Amino acid sequence: MRKIAFFDTKPYDKEWFDTFIMNYDFEIKYFENKLNEDTVALAKGCEGIVAFVNDNLNEQVIKQLDDLGISIIAMRCAGYNNIDFKAAFNKIHVVRVPAYSPYAIAEHAMALLLTLNRKTHKAYNRTRDFNFSLSGLTGFDLHGKTIGVVGTGKIGQVFIDICKGFGMKVVAYDPYPISNADFEYVGFEQLCQVADIISLHCPLTEQTHHLLKKETFDQMKDGVVIINTSRGALIESESLLEALKSHKVGAAGLDVYEEESELFFEDFSNVIIQDDVLARLVSLPNVIVTSHQAFLTQEALKHIAETTLNNLKAYFEGGPLPNEICYQCKKLNGCKKNHTERCF
Repeated sequence: MRKIAFFDTKPYDKEWFDTFIMNYDFEIKYFENKLNEDTVALAKGCEGIVAFVNDNLNEQVIKQLDDLGISIIAMRCAGYNNIDFKAAFNKIHVVRVPAYSPYAIAEHAMALLLTLNRKTHKAYNRTRDFNFSLSGLTGFDLHGKTIGVVGTGKIGQVFIDICKGFGMKVVAYDPYPISNADFEYVGFEQLCQVADIISLHCPLTEQTHHLLKKETFDQMKDGVVIINTSRGALIESESLLEALKSHKVGAAGLDVYEEESELFFEDFSNVIIQDDVLARLVSLPNVIVTSHQAFLTQEALKHIAETTLNNLKAYFEGGPLPNEICYQCKKLNGCKKNHTERCF
C-alpha cells in the first residue's frame, strides 16, 4: 500500500477523500500543516503528496521532496502558480484537477455581485436587530449593464451564461478567444473603458500578475464593480484600496487576496491582523471578502477527491496522465504544440 502525504487538510477534505479511499491502494497521512520548507519533512516515508493552492512548492521544497523520494505531486485544485516547475522538471511529476466545477466558481462570483449590489448582507444584519430601514440599501438593475469578463475558459463561459440570464451585455477579453463565441470579444483596454462591472476568470501567470493596477483602474468608469474569484495577485491590492477610497471603484467582491497564503482557511478572529491592506479592505462597507470559498460545493469536493485519487492511481500504475502539466508550456500531457499557444 502506497503512502501519500496530504497537506493543509481541512475537515471537508478528509470527509470526501475518506469516502473514496477504500477503492484505492493508498494510505493517506493527513497533515493540517501547509507544505513549506519547515513541514516538507513530514512527507518522509511517502511516495507522493497531495497539495493545495496555498502550499509553497518552491525550489527548496521541490529539492527536499526529491531527496525524500517523492515522485508525484497531486494538486487538488486547478491552479499551479505556487509550483516551481523548473525545479521539478525531470524529477517530480505534477498533476492537477483541471475542472472540478466551473459552476461553483461562476455562481459564487455572481453571489458576490448580487450581495454587493443589493446589500443583502447589510439588510440581514439590520433586520436581526429589528431595524427595518431601507436607507443606504439602494442598488441598481443588472439588466442592461455591461459586464466585462476577463478569461473565457470553462468558468468564464459559465459566468457569461449566468450574466446573460440577467439580461446583461457581455464583453470579454482573452488572448486566446474561443471560436464561434456568442458574445463580443474586445481588447483589454476597451473592456476596462466600457464595463460597468469587471469579473476576473483567468489564471495567474507572469502576464496576468497585477493585471488590475493603478493605470488600469484609471481607465475604468467611475464606480466600476470589481469581482475576483480567480487568484489574488491578479489585482494589485494597494491600488485597489486607493481606487476604492477615491470612489473610482464603487465596490469589490474578493474571494482571493494576493497575500492570502498565511491567512485564508484559518481562524484569526482573536488575533490582530498585521496585514494593513487586508484589514482596511475588510473594513470598507463596499467590499466583501470571502476566504477562497468559491470552490466549496459538494459537487466540487466530490470531483476533486475522485480526480486526485485517479491521478495518483494512473501514475503509480504507469498509465497515461491526462492531467499532468507540461513544464515547457504548462500544458496537459500529450502536448504537441510548439509551446506558443495557451495551454488551457
